[in-house]
Amino acid sequence: MNKFVVSVADASHEYLANEICELIAESARQRGTGIAKRSPEYVADKIKQGKAVIALTSKKELAGFCYIETWGHGKYVANSGLIVHPDFRKHGLAQAIKERAFKLSRKLYPEAKLFGLTTSHAVMKINSDLGYRPVPFSELTDDEVFWKGCSSCVNYAILTSKNHQNCLCTGMLYDPEEKKRKWEKKRKEVAQKLMIWKQTVRTK
Repeated sequence: MNKFVVSVADASHEYLANEICELIAESARQRGTGIAKRSPEYVADKIKQGKAVIALTSKKELAGFCYIETWGHGKYVANSGLIVHPDFRKHGLAQAIKERAFKLSRKLYPEAKLFGLTTSHAVMKINSDLGYRPVPFSELTDDEVFWKGCSSCVNYAILTSKNHQNCLCTGMLYDPEEKKRKWEKKRKEVAQKLMIWKQTVRTK
């Protein structure tokens, strides 16, 4: 049975950039779904910057990958290019990679909103478990460079025909401020219930 190591990528993984891009492109072709293409140079740069997560087997074979992109001057962050090699699927790697990328994103950009576009039900489930929620595209970044990156997607015509308001992908968002507000509301509710309980105990 294969053992995997999921970690933040560094310069020692640059040589895998071509293989990563080929794996992403082949996966998109097999699924018949859209995906924004990235060059090996772009992926290598993300690896060097420490803005990528990589999964390797015990034999140092590429098992999976994901990288971080920022938009809107760092106000929005996307975990992009999530991929698992066909030979190593069904081991929970996608979730492990996504969780590590999520933690890395929160560490590097603690105030940013995390978002993603996906047609994968598995990725939607992982995102939901991490606290993302489905949102209309209007709640995502309005950075033109991001949307231009969709031009290599087979579904781009659909996106443009709908004025970037929706497509076959589902938009999902994690808003740290929203989470803080919900946590603060819950904390106050618990505090209020505790106060009522204490008053009841004293009364009795």
